[in-house]
Amino acid sequence: MIYKPYFIPFFQFQPTLENWYNVLKGGYGPRAFINSLVVAVLSSLLSLILGALAGYGLSRFKFRKWKNRDIAVFILSQRMMPPVAVIIPYFLIMRTFALLDTWWALILAHSVFNLPLSTWLAMDFFNEIPIDVEDSALVDGCTYWGTFLRVTLPLSIPGLVAIYILCFIFSWNELLFALTLTYNKAYTVPVLIAGTLAFQQMAWWDLAVYTTLAIIPPVVLALMFEKYLVRGLTLGAVKF
Repeated sequence: MIYKPYFIPFFQFQPTLENWYNVLKGGYGPRAFINSLVVAVLSSLLSLILGALAGYGLSRFKFRKWKNRDIAVFILSQRMMPPVAVIIPYFLIMRTFALLDTWWALILAHSVFNLPLSTWLAMDFFNEIPIDVEDSALVDGCTYWGTFLRVTLPLSIPGLVAIYILCFIFSWNELLFALTLTYNKAYTVPVLIAGTLAFQQMAWWDLAVYTTLAIIPPVVLALMFEKYLVRGLTLGAVKF
């Protein structure tokens, strides 16, 4: 069969939402999306809370025999360790506690690996807040905990939002732990994307839909908090 020549052949292409319908109807896509969303939101929140507390302690308090900067460098060095070095012991621990193929296995793993980064960034953000502001609150009768919650924490919101978004992106895109610790119920979007790879036939249409679904949440989150993200990432970037 002979077709008429075209200068731009892809003009014959007709857009369709059939692939979206098939993916969303199948059940695998929505489940992976929900799993990734729950794991990323909760693990990022846990990393943010623990990292903010640890960063505030390293920024405001002194420790005997150890310099705060040395402690921070040691904490950050844990983030440089390759995850494959601890994946087998962590797998055995999760199997012992019957947490394989659950949200909590991924939440704990992602929180632990994002905690060094959140602690380091939080310490730098708190260092940029003048300590005189906290001293004024203490003179007025506020406790250390009250000063942290009512004075320091509101001033550091841009930095904390930036930390949360970074942790969310790292957790959302993580593959190794999700591939090792899940198999039927708690699999995430990266695992689903990796599962579309085949030796004989490549499901490009499914891969395109899954990739689009994986891109949407981080982009939406960054656009929603763009103002805080820019302020947080530039906070402490210029030093004199």
